[in-house]
Amino acid sequence: MNPMDLLLLKRYLDGLYHKFDIKYLSPDPLEFVHKFHSQKDQEIIGLITASLAYGRVDLILNSAAHILSIMDDKPYDFIKSFDPKLDSKKFRGFVHRFNNGEDMACFIYLIKQVIDSYGSILDFFKKGYRHEDENIASALTKFVKGFLEMDCSPFYNGNGLPKDAGVRFFLPSPEGGSACKRLNLFLRWMVRRGDSIDFGIWKDISPSKLIVPLDTHVARISRHLGLTKHKNPNWRMAADITVNLKKLDQNDPVKYDFALSRLGIMNYCPKKKDHKKCKACDLRPVCQL
Repeated sequence: MNPMDLLLLKRYLDGLYHKFDIKYLSPDPLEFVHKFHSQKDQEIIGLITASLAYGRVDLILNSAAHILSIMDDKPYDFIKSFDPKLDSKKFRGFVHRFNNGEDMACFIYLIKQVIDSYGSILDFFKKGYRHEDENIASALTKFVKGFLEMDCSPFYNGNGLPKDAGVRFFLPSPEGGSACKRLNLFLRWMVRRGDSIDFGIWKDISPSKLIVPLDTHVARISRHLGLTKHKNPNWRMAADITVNLKKLDQNDPVKYDFALSRLGIMNYCPKKKDHKKCKACDLRPVCQL
């Protein structure tokens, strides 16, 4: 993309970023994180709700509300006092597409061990983070590996963590090529600052290191904008899109994610060309569809 095209793309994407502000938050699992003011609560409910962010948005919101209800709207207190033998039964009957109550109870137990050992999810993440790294791929890989090395003996018949254990779905790794959309979404919420959407409470992590949370909407619209030529929504595509967004804002490339995803979630950008919708789209002058 030549410099003139980049300037034009930046102009329209910046306009979209300013348009889709906090007024457009709903429906989004991030709504649940905005209910809390304590960083300890925000980290925990942020990680849990981001991990549930797959499938239809109404189901995501229902599942997140269910988990919060079990926690009596006190995520940190619930995690700190969580006893896998006594409290796991509270999740019986919970189902969120591929995951069930045992997966969620195990995930909560892993989070508890992280917090008991390191004080916060941030301090655990910082173990693998290096300012000199190009992006958070290495830190995220170590983060996931560390989580999966925690004790999970109260679950899955006490035979270690099976390869097909549902809790693994909450913790994909860049090492396996996954786009890690939900974990990158969680990191965006915690790290980005400068607007009212994300929280920016992880101040030791640079927003410039983030990778775009690659959902189907962002993947499709990014191809329409010439931000990537990759077709498979994997880590390579997410990194490629992020590299090109860095040409527009090197310090905060992922700031465009919320606005781009809104276009898809709200059906402003259809899967197939639609004359009426495309004509009205804010990005029409720079769209290649």
